[in-house]
Amino acid sequence: MKIAFSYLLLLLLVAVACREEVAPSESKDEWPTLFPDYTDVTIPASIAPLNFRVEGVYDAVDVVVEGSRQGRIHLQRKRATMAIPPDRWNRLLEENKGSDLNVTVAVKQAGRWIRYRSFPIHVSDAPIDYGLAYRLIPPGYEVYGKMGIYQRQLSDFSQNALIENTLLPGNCVNCHSFRMGDPGLMSLHIRGAYGATLLLSEGQLHLYNTKTDRTISNCVYPYWHPSGRYIAYSVNETRQVFHEHKDKRVEVVDARSDIMVYNLESNELFTCPQLTSADAFETFPAFSPDGRTLYFCSAEARPVPNEYNQIRYNLCRIAFDPESGTFGSDVDTLVATSGMERSVSFPRPSYDGKYLMYTLADYGNFSIWHKEADLWLLDLATGHSRELDEVNSSDVESYHSWSSNSRWFVFSSRRMDGLYTRPYIASIDEAGRVGKPFLLPQKDPAYYESSLYSFNIPEFVAGPVHLNVREIEKKALSGERRAFQMRSNTRSTSPASDSL
Repeated sequence: MKIAFSYLLLLLLVAVACREEVAPSESKDEWPTLFPDYTDVTIPASIAPLNFRVEGVYDAVDVVVEGSRQGRIHLQRKRATMAIPPDRWNRLLEENKGSDLNVTVAVKQAGRWIRYRSFPIHVSDAPIDYGLAYRLIPPGYEVYGKMGIYQRQLSDFSQNALIENTLLPGNCVNCHSFRMGDPGLMSLHIRGAYGATLLLSEGQLHLYNTKTDRTISNCVYPYWHPSGRYIAYSVNETRQVFHEHKDKRVEVVDARSDIMVYNLESNELFTCPQLTSADAFETFPAFSPDGRTLYFCSAEARPVPNEYNQIRYNLCRIAFDPESGTFGSDVDTLVATSGMERSVSFPRPSYDGKYLMYTLADYGNFSIWHKEADLWLLDLATGHSRELDEVNSSDVESYHSWSSNSRWFVFSSRRMDGLYTRPYIASIDEAGRVGKPFLLPQKDPAYYESSLYSFNIPEFVAGPVHLNVREIEKKALSGERRAFQMRSNTRSTSPASDSL
């Protein structure tokens, strides 16, 4: 033990001795160019090290990370990539929770040191959830490829697969959803020859056939009720069309869509006429955190694909009584888009009940391929919406979800190259002020430039998700499925519902 300690001490002394004294010949009154850009970001105190690369070619790079209260990390490398020791990083964040880190970068070129102006990193005292669950998928649409649902612990770089489509060749796994980030209550779709809707609840895993003779399709986009008793789903007849325009790739449109709610206790689907109108497309349901309101998107029904770019969704809500499982009679429109020629998708209320975040694009509801798609924030107390300029870019910002304490949100963006979606995290304080977003840290920053996968549907989870893939495989291959039943007094008014 003494020998090991002496050896580590010797390595430390050698490293310090090899560190060159920085005597800058020049100081620049600007921040260095980093990848990822972690300048002036707000981070949780439990985030993995923000490893970064200083852009440019240098003989050496010197980085000092100093806490406003206490603590200091000094790194000097012959390469531009900075890998911060996790133990020292974790200690520094904990010591400066609610305060700032100050980062000073100096680079050596042609024998001269150049020092940049120090930049801050703000360490929030608001905690963040355990991790993220997301789908990794190639960003194409022509051929079948490997994909899966993965979870990533935010305090380090560990990632593991929850389920991959190689488990059931020829199938797709998608639309994972959790009850307010609860890893024990999960919905997941498996598409293809062994298709099913997987529900994980109270430690039990079951596969369902969610198509009934009175619904348009299998259940599609899910959202859990806060009680865990219900899941709202859309049912959609979806079509994929391709553009001839070089700047547009693909468009996904609904030819028909309705909204249903599933009662896990009674195994019944139910709805109401306001959510199954023949004259409208209804999709993307989301329950309020008190469980008494259902938000959704609704558009005037138009023929597709001929009028695909004339379909614009409003943000609506309807009252819901969780005790009786019934809806109110009136539909309120919270964001009317007809006059502004924009379209709403992905409504997501914060769990503290203060806000609702949504995506706004020029038309349609599949905004992930719309360069103009941006995030907007609705104040539910005042009814005022504002564009989130703090996080939006000139490219796609689309899917998003809230942390369990509503002090963080994660969103997908194509801002790096216009092709791959990557996860960004941003803070929002109690006054609604939003911090500069930061890219999910990776052990090697070059990961994002070499990976051939998009991050799809990032969702916060409060703890590790446990799925028994062998049980899933056995049940999927068996062909046995539990069937969803329609409540006897439920009637869908969609034109083809009676003939399905």
